[in-house]
Formats: sequence, structure tokens, C-alpha cells
Amino acid sequence: MEKIRITADSTCDLSESLLQQYEISILPLNIVLDMKSYSDGEEISPDEIYAWAEKMRKTPKTAAVSYDRALEAASAFQKNGEEMIFFGISEAMSTTCNVMRMVKEELNYTDMYVIDSQNLSTGIGLQVLRAAELAGQGLSAREIVTRIERERGRVRASFVVERLDYLAMGGRCSAVAALLGGKLKLKPRIEVTDGKMQAGKKYRGNQDKVILKYVQDMEGQLRRADPHRVFITHSGCEEAVIRSVEEYLKGLHHFEEILITRAGGVISSHCGPGTLGVLFYEGG
Repeated sequence: MEKIRITADSTCDLSESLLQQYEISILPLNIVLDMKSYSDGEEISPDEIYAWAEKMRKTPKTAAVSYDRALEAASAFQKNGEEMIFFGISEAMSTTCNVMRMVKEELNYTDMYVIDSQNLSTGIGLQVLRAAELAGQGLSAREIVTRIERERGRVRASFVVERLDYLAMGGRCSAVAALLGGKLKLKPRIEVTDGKMQAGKKYRGNQDKVILKYVQDMEGQLRRADPHRVFITHSGCEEAVIRSVEEYLKGLHHFEEILITRAGGVISSHCGPGTLGVLFYEGG
């Protein structure tokens, strides 16, 4: 039986330990600071991105996985006789999936599958880990792709941002720009629906209280969630805030695994510091 190579772009925001544990390969998107491009997760950190953004008073641009890098990786997997399943950030936000399809065509790599996650951050990561577990259970690549694509609409990805300017300048969520000029200091809950970001309920107040209220507001959803795992993903929050969310989730006595990850460079470039989200699969 051919080995299945689970691959994702760097926006899946999985920690190094998870990548190693599940043998997941990563292809980085690119972060562009003025004229210089950096590989996400390899050549620049989120904190360096924030320092640049504060100094320059603008947010970085981001770019898809580079064609040459993707071609090199896929070619190596093909030569090894591996089946390749690639997970990309939502096609509504990036051309990365298209880059991978061009690579598949150039190599005539019939055993390569490209999945549009219709999500971002650990909304992708949840799907990647599920695919790795299904591969471990002996499912074929085609069976895994069918299952993942059938269930991806059950992924619940949302987060609350502290700094609207990053999201507004990034242009990925049109509803945010309108809030930016207001004097109420509103902090919207951003939800991913059909691969796009939309602003939901709006909070105000200190971010630590806003984050806890956001999680408490999800209690009904969380109790109905798939109990296998839940992610707390943040873009640089105080440890005490992260722990308070973790304790709240533990107190539900529902999830088998609570994973905490820090968002990588691309996600951080668009949402800014102080953002936190709780991401999970809805119960089947």
C-alpha cells in the first residue's frame, strides 16, 4: 500500500510537536514586507511582523505558496511513490490551492489531491489532523478526501480581535472597515462561513473579559461539538487569558483533547496581536 503524505500550507497553524507527531509536511505561504518576501514560519516570526507593522504603520502583504517550492516538494513525494493530500487555506482568501493544482498538472501527479479547506488557521488544522488519523486507520487517499470534504462544513472557526486596524488593512473582512471609524471600540467576533470571514456579535471592553465572554457565549455549541478535540488558537495573548479559556473548556468536561497553538505569520499579519479563537468540529 502506498504511503499517504499529508501536506498543508503554513496557515494551518499546527505546532511543531503536532506536525512531528502526525508526520505532516508544511509548505509556507509568503509574507511581504515592502519589497522583501519571507517564508512563513521559517524566515520571520509573528512578533517581528508586529514590530515592522507598528514601525511602518501598515500591515504586511501576504502571498501564496511559491510555485517552485511546491513543485520541488510534490516532485519528491511523487518520486517516492507517495500519494499526496494537500490542504490549502480557503480559495476565497488565497490562490494557494490553484498553485497546487498547476503543480499537479505539470507533474501529471495522478495520486495528488488538493483540498480547499474553506477555512483558515486551525480550522484547517482540524481537518489535517483528522486526515492523518484516517490514514493511520488504513483508509485510502481517495476515501480520506471524500470524508474530509463531506465533513468540512462542520468545522466551526471563529475568533475575537483586539486590533481592528490589521483586519481592515488586510481587506479580508469588509464588515470590519466600517467598524474602524467608530468611537465605541467594538471588538467583533469574526466567523468563517463558506470560506469567507464575516463579522458576527460585537463586544466592547478589555480584551481579557471580551475573550472569556466570547467563549461563554459558545457554551451551547461547545457542548454539542465533536468531543474528540478543540483548539485554542491565539496570535499572542497573555498566558493568564489563554489559561482562563483552557480552564473554562476543561470545566465543560466534554473534550478529550484541548490543544493550544499560536497563530503563524500569515494569520497574525491579518488579525494582529491579542486575537484568540476556539475552533472545533460540530458534532455529527
